[in-house]
Amino acid sequence: MDAAAQDYIDAIAPEHRPLFDRIHGLVLGLYPDAAVVLSYKMPTYIVGRKSLHVGVWKHGLSLYGWKDHEERFTSHHPELVGDKGTIKLRPEDLARISDDELRDLLRASLDD
Repeated sequence: MDAAAQDYIDAIAPEHRPLFDRIHGLVLGLYPDAAVVLSYKMPTYIVGRKSLHVGVWKHGLSLYGWKDHEERFTSHHPELVGDKGTIKLRPEDLARISDDELRDLLRASLDD
């Protein structure tokens, strides 16, 4: 992990840290060799030629770069799809979204 990405992660507010840590752990569980860098001023996971940006905002997290063809996730959680294909996750969403659903979304985003 590059130092700038680590600084960003270290500065995440406590109310959003569990959500970020869950996504971070799932990504690294699937892709232990993923590069974690700061890109567009947010942590970005790079696997081969694919990337997924994870921004922390007032509401929680936003995922950028996920693939629109992951219809299973978006059909189960259409209220989480924001502008320009962003997935917006709030801390209260943790309880109703399974790790398996998140893994499917991450695989769709980062698999070649």
